[in-house]
Amino acid sequence: MHDTHTIAPQTGSAFHLKKGEILTVTDPLGQQVSDMVLFNQHDFGEKLSSGKSLDFEECLLLTTGNYLWSNRSRKMMKIIADTNGRNDFLLAPCSKETFEIMYGYEGEHPSCLNNLTTNLAPFGIAQDDIPTAFNIFMNVQFDLQGKISVLPPTSKAGDYVQFEALTDLLVGLTACSAEDSNGGSFKPIRYSITPADTGGAGYD
Repeated sequence: MHDTHTIAPQTGSAFHLKKGEILTVTDPLGQQVSDMVLFNQHDFGEKLSSGKSLDFEECLLLTTGNYLWSNRSRKMMKIIADTNGRNDFLLAPCSKETFEIMYGYEGEHPSCLNNLTTNLAPFGIAQDDIPTAFNIFMNVQFDLQGKISVLPPTSKAGDYVQFEALTDLLVGLTACSAEDSNGGSFKPIRYSITPADTGGAGYD
């Protein structure tokens, strides 16, 4: 692999990913969530859509073999490997308001929304443009009545998810800042970018 980067705890990154390249997102220490958003590199009006993805994949829990779709009903990524198998596509990136409304937190708190905003701003993305993220390694459970619970991730040290880019993309990626999402602690996230011909095993 090449182009390996580490996202420090409670921070984020943004970068371009070319069509055919493989993005590997790794949880190096275990139990750490990473929020990911996607934009068409050539037209930021096209972006990742939770609603379209869950609709077209006919599944709430996306993993190996599933696609991530855009708001224009086009495939943006294919999940080609997932060693953990538990990700979330229901909940929005944590924000200042998340901590105020849900946890009664007063004052500033690092958040995925703020980190995505900060890192995507140089590319011309505004906060209001940021969609619901694909929450890698996030363990969201729901009962028969629809009650949602956020539990610690089941990911172990070294678990990873691999994505194949199906178009040229701008990617925003975080090491999540919410205590409940990460079992009460904050750790780094690593990502690597590889060419399509060397990056993925067992995908079609």
